[in-house]
Parts: sequence; C-alpha cells; structure tokens
Amino acid sequence: MEDFRIEKDTLGEVKVPAGAYYGAQTRRAAENFRVNGIRFQPEFIRAQVIIKRSAAKANAELGKLDKNLAGAIVQAADEILGGELADQFILDYLQAGAGTSQNMNVNEVLANRANEILGGRLGEYKFIHPNDHVNMAQSTNDTIHVAIHIAAVCETKTRLLPSIRSMREILESKSREFDGIVKCGRTHLQDAVPLSLGQEFGAYAEMMRQAERRVETALEVVAALAIGGTAVGTGLNAPKGYRALMIKNISESTGQKFRSADNMFEAMSAMDGLVEFSGAMRVLTTSLKKIADDIRLLGSGPLTGIAELILPAVQPGSSIMPGKVNPVMAEMMNMVCSQAMGCDACIVHASQGGQLQLNVMMPVVGYNVILMIQSLAGGMDCFAERCLKALKANEEICRANAERSTALATALNPLIGYQKAAQLAKQAFAEKRFVRDLALEQKVADKATLDKALDIRNMTVNPDEE
Repeated sequence: MEDFRIEKDTLGEVKVPAGAYYGAQTRRAAENFRVNGIRFQPEFIRAQVIIKRSAAKANAELGKLDKNLAGAIVQAADEILGGELADQFILDYLQAGAGTSQNMNVNEVLANRANEILGGRLGEYKFIHPNDHVNMAQSTNDTIHVAIHIAAVCETKTRLLPSIRSMREILESKSREFDGIVKCGRTHLQDAVPLSLGQEFGAYAEMMRQAERRVETALEVVAALAIGGTAVGTGLNAPKGYRALMIKNISESTGQKFRSADNMFEAMSAMDGLVEFSGAMRVLTTSLKKIADDIRLLGSGPLTGIAELILPAVQPGSSIMPGKVNPVMAEMMNMVCSQAMGCDACIVHASQGGQLQLNVMMPVVGYNVILMIQSLAGGMDCFAERCLKALKANEEICRANAERSTALATALNPLIGYQKAAQLAKQAFAEKRFVRDLALEQKVADKATLDKALDIRNMTVNPDEE
C-alpha cells in the first residue's frame, strides 16, 4: 500500500504520495483531469523550468528574493534541466484552463526539491513556497503563454528549420542530377508539354526555400514574450526592471534571442502570433503533401503505373502479395501532413476561444504547436533520408512518354495554327502514332523546321532564362 503525506491548499487537505516532489494542487489536478494520459512534451516542461530559473535569478538581483533561496531554486531547476525528476510532471495536457495546474506542478516540484537542498522535507515548504518564492512576480497567465513561445522558438530553430534546409538541399541535388532527363508534363493528370525532371524537382526545392522563409518570418513574432505581464498585462506584482532581466535570462538560458512583447495586453489576451506561425507551418505542410503525392504518382507501377521514378525499396509492402513494394515513406509523409493539419485546426480553433483578458485554451494550443513542429521535422528527416536521397529516375520511360505525347503538337501552333495542330494531335492519338511522324508525312513543314520545333529538349528551355 502506497504511503501518503497530508498537504494543504486553499481548499483543504490533500493526500499526496509520500515520495512525490509535486504537491497538493498537482495531486488535485491529476484526479480531476484523467483525460487521455498524454502529458506535455519534455520541451514544454523545459521551457517552464527555464522561466522559473530565470525568475529566481531576476528576483534575487532586484532584491526581492533572498539569494540563498534563489540559489536553491536555480540548483533545482538545473537538475531538472539535466534530466532529473522527469517523472514528477504527471498531468494530462488537457487540463484546467490557462494551464494553472501545469504551472503549479512545476512550482511544486521546484519548491520541494529546493527545500530538500536547504535541508527541508518534502511537503513542508519550510524555506521555499511554490507560490511565494518559485512563482514570485509570475502568474499562470504569462508563464504558460511564454513557455509555449520559448518551446516553439527552440524546437523550430534546432529541429524544424534544419529539417527544411536539409530537404531543400537534397531536392536541389536531385534537380541537378535529373536536369538532362526530359519527361512528359501533366496538367489535370493529363499529358501536357515536356519539361525536365530536374525542373520538376527544382520546383520542389523552391517550395522548401519559400517555406523556410515563411517560417523564419513568422518565428520573429513568436520570439516576443509576454513575461512580466502577470495576470492581465498590467504587470502587477512584478518589480521594476523584472521584465528586462527575464528577457536577458531566458535568452541566455536558451541560446535564442527573445524580446519583450510590444503590448502586454494584446500578447496575453490573444494568441495571434502562434496562429500566424501555425499558418506558416500549414503552408509547409501543404507543400510537403504535394511533394509526397507527386512522388507516389510518379513512382506508381512498377509495370502498370507512371513509373518515371524508381523509389527505394525500404521494406516489404504486403503481407499477402509476394514481392510487392509500396511507397511507404511517401505514405508516412502524407500521414504526417494529416496530423499537422489537424494540429493547425486545433490551434486556430482554440486561439479563437480567447475571451477578454485571457485565452484559457493555452494548454491545448501549446501541445499542438510543439506536436506540429516535431511531427513535421521528424517526417521530413525520415522522408529525405529514406526516400529522396536514394530516388532514381527511369530515364527510358521518361523520354518515351515525352516523345509519344500528343501534347507535342502544341509546339506546332506557331507553324500551322491551333486548329490544325489539334487535328494532328487527335489523329496521332486515334492511330497511336507519333505527332512527329504524322507531321512529316503530311508535310506541314520541312524536316529541319519540324526537327527544331519538335525537339523535346528545346521545349523545356525558357527563352527568358537562356
């Protein structure tokens, strides 16, 4: 039978496991919000602890917190940032509005560990109190908001942006590798005029370049922190100079550049910056899905599909059909995109739930922002490494498809006009013949002129880019 200690909060007595570093409010929340058992990501907890560490240092420097007490809080925070006590953050991310329970979970763990450092016992708060000392000059309303922003910036800088750049570089490499391979273009999933496979992949690379720019631009808004706004934006209970010190301390702890929000009331009552950032990731998601879908189509077959691309075989594709290999990495990327779009929808919907001076839906926004970043980054890494790098072109099929396309008649428009070219294309399709052969047979122009007009490689060259 588990041993308990008795703690008190403003509602009365609470049984807390004897060895737990969390306290009464965390225990109440654990009993109240048994939703799905999914906890906040470690990166979010880390951001919270960085805030508490930064606050202890700032409050000590401003003479509001005894330096010995601040030192114990900082030491406890450093231990948690080093990986200790991870099992003490026990709450579902679907919890009390604004994340009060989550804020108190961190306050209580830090307070209990700091008290231990100073010679106290768990649950007594003899030296350091979760609210009075760890939460000094803070509220749930600004710290949870700021923790989301810190985690988003750090995860984007260290994971998402490097993944986008890596994918862009691989796509650029493939664009160069495939530059000389001419293939049939397709619009409406129907044959169109030729382009090179390199041009097709160059478009994918440009999509990633633009995605990187969008994410970086949106991230500048997320780097603005509402720390020091406390409950509603007025900064009540935060001493003069606190806000600047917090920005300095958080920036030093994370290695990222943060700044104070221009308007605390806007920053705390709305989550527009995160909606904007999610929008940039939504565009990235849209691009990734298009790329994955294209690669699945172009690699379809191997005998009855388009088969212009040869996808790497990374695992057997069927439990019943021997020898079948599926485009599993592109399929995975599609599922990642579905998950990311779901995150975005949740972020937008929850962000619309802000009322008056606070959006109480912050916990679900924070969880989904981090999930979206991590899913996209991990998905891109897998897709690039296990699919794009080893992707090969079926040059023979690419050229054959380009040569037999009736859309080549488009190049004859300047010579014989649209109507005659259309008749030629229809006849070529009906008789299963090449446009080139019919054009020669019907003497629509001399051979040299036709050879020049129907040179599929020349058709891929934009005269303005020569």
